[in-house]
Amino acid sequence: MTSASPGARLRGTVDALRSAKAESPDLYRYLLGGTVDEETVAAAEADGVPREFLDFCRVLDGADCGPSVRLFDLEEAEEHQFYCRPIDGSPLPLSPEKLFCIGMIHEAPVYLDRTGGGVLGIPDEHREWFDAERFEQLAQGLEEFFLERLATPEYARLALVDDEMVEYDDWLTLLRRAGLTG
Repeated sequence: MTSASPGARLRGTVDALRSAKAESPDLYRYLLGGTVDEETVAAAEADGVPREFLDFCRVLDGADCGPSVRLFDLEEAEEHQFYCRPIDGSPLPLSPEKLFCIGMIHEAPVYLDRTGGGVLGIPDEHREWFDAERFEQLAQGLEEFFLERLATPEYARLALVDDEMVEYDDWLTLLRRAGLTG
């Protein structure tokens, strides 16, 4: 994704999800956030929120994909930046100047790399996220992360949804109804 604006594929995917959600009163109501306006974007950018995150929020301001995977809306993201501060004893290179917390996967923060734009998470093998020795790159950018990891069947692997629970997962149901999975 370029930092100029979100792509047509992201807008099309979010539109399909919103349409499917509007026709699905049986699904958890907080699955999809709204959008942010230009005044809010300008204020947030002045406060140091990365442009890539703001561009994404112009299309989708947060997504609650299930009990273990969440992309924060702008307000939540601003409230969760404490995850970027260094932690005594943690080998992770935490820094508010280099990272911006954009969500959670299994109670571990997900970051946007302020310099490279990549989406970073914690490798699966760590019980406590702050004990991890490194970050794992989940995608090259936020738009790619959403389109390739959350809006596809890949979400089930990322969220650790087992085969018996696939039909009961609201996010996967929404993806199916939006025509985004088989």
